[in-house]
This record gives sequence, C-alpha cells and structure tokens, in this order.
Amino acid sequence: MRGVVFDGTRTEVVDDLEIRAPGPGEVLVAIAAAGLCHSDLSVIDGTIPFPAPVVLGHEGAGVVEAVGPGVVHVRPGDHVALSTLANCGACAQCDRGRPTMCRKAIGRPGQPFSRGGEPVFQFASNSAFAERTVVRAVQAVKIPADLPLTSAALIGCGVLTGVGAVLNRAKVGLGDSVVVIGTGGIGLNVLQGARLAGARTVVAVDSNPAKEAVARQFGATHFLTSADGVRGILPDGSDHAFECVGRTELIRQAIDLLDRHGQAILLGVPAASAEASFLVSSMYLDKSILGCRYGSSRPQRDIALYADLYREGRLLLD
Repeated sequence: MRGVVFDGTRTEVVDDLEIRAPGPGEVLVAIAAAGLCHSDLSVIDGTIPFPAPVVLGHEGAGVVEAVGPGVVHVRPGDHVALSTLANCGACAQCDRGRPTMCRKAIGRPGQPFSRGGEPVFQFASNSAFAERTVVRAVQAVKIPADLPLTSAALIGCGVLTGVGAVLNRAKVGLGDSVVVIGTGGIGLNVLQGARLAGARTVVAVDSNPAKEAVARQFGATHFLTSADGVRGILPDGSDHAFECVGRTELIRQAIDLLDRHGQAILLGVPAASAEASFLVSSMYLDKSILGCRYGSSRPQRDIALYADLYREGRLLLD
C-alpha cells in the first residue's frame, strides 16, 4: 500500500508498505482523509526528535476495516475520527480523566508497518499518511456517517488541541479577554474556542495581514500584525494569552500581555532544547504559565462534542 515515509533524510511517497493485522484491543482503519499538521513538518526538520523510518501523518479519519479481539465499540464499516492518544485507560491519570498525562501514551512509538521486511515506526500512534493504519481501540472514535470525513480528520488534532486548550485547560469564561499569537491551524481553533466559550474581546496577532479575514471568521474581534497594539485594546492586559507559534520570544510576549490573574497557555512547539525567560516579578499578581498537551482533551468525549457542534453550524471545519 502507499504511504508517506520519512527515512531520517528525505520524505517520499512509497507504494510498498505493509501493515499487520489488528491485535487485541486494536482497530484497522482505511484512511479516507488526512490533514497536514505542523508537527509532521517538525519531525522532518528535527524540531521533534523521532526515530526513523516513520510513516508520517496524525490528523485523520476513515472507515473501520477490521477489529481485533475485545473491541466492541466499533465494527467494520463504521466511520471514525482518529486521535493521537493511545492511553492505557487503567493508570491513575486515566482514572482521573487526564488521558493526555498517561505515561504509557508518551514516548513509546509502535511499529505496525514494515517495508521490505524491515519495521517502520508509527508517528503519534497514528500515521494517517498511509492508506491503512492500526490504532488502539481508544483512538478510533465513532462519528456520524453524515459527517464528511475530510472535516472529521481535522478534529483529531487541530480542533482537539486548539479548542480543547480554551475549554479544558484555560477554561475561558463568559466575558473574558483572549489574545492569540499566531493564526495557523492551532491558533484558528483557539479563536473559535474562545468564541464558543463566550469571550468578549478576542485579539488575534499574526505578522501576515492576509490572515485577518479568516481570523475574524473564526472568532477574532480584533486583528493586529504586531502585539505592540494589544494594550491599546486591552489597557490592563488579557485574561488569557495563547502562544501558538513555538518561538521563545513570543512566549515572553504572551506573558508580558497578561492582566492580573492572567494565564499564558503554551501551544507552540519550539526546539526540545529551547529555553525561555521572563521577569519573575511579573508573576506575583497571581499570573500563571500553563503547558498544554493535546488540548488537555478526553478524545472519546470531545470528538463527539465537536462533531455535534459542527453539525449545528457552530464549529468551523470546512
């Protein structure tokens, strides 16, 4: 079958990939649609260290082809959106409703693929850039058959991360103020998360002025090409500032834009060795810096919620 493989040096489309049958608690999915996320590019440029060779892609949706023993929530023919979270479901973190913190879901890449008899790694427990993939049952979330698979694919990463960061991690409330630095796929979903949460003032900051129209469509009430103008809109600062680019100077910028009791939420992915600095004294007024993995999501719950919001016309995917 075909797939996109990064061998540590170059990326190419190959047609000789093989995939094993699903084992206990696993699902074989025929991929119908996949989105390109910046994290895939970060593997290629080395920002995210990952063993090679690897099949890329992690934002996908498709149709169940087969299930392994013990899988009862989906069956062949079901439409599913895929999450990247292969959590165990049995540890203390999973039991507390924090599957993104499951230690068994981090740093243990599988090798369900092979090529020429040699194993090939799976990226983000997913590898949606292949015609078929095998995932843990918990990752295959059943969706309505009338939900376009091209739209559903986007839920599995960009929406879960961006909207989830707003609703689950920052817990943005009615009337809050929000600054979003960077309006790529994650930033746009933060914008619509802020809109869904009822934020009053939502300032999008992006150096590319061509992004203003789409930023406003997703929920921005203001658009700036530089953060220098934020204080003109929010003189006291923002309740929440989301850094969605992954540059250390922008992390500092997000912190400096906070009001008292404000939160800086870090969603961008800088190099693994990157260090950021800030004025310690600026944090004393109950300010906080929050890391956020995958929108602090619970995919089985959240994918179903976002699918419903899309069908109601409240969540933008197309």
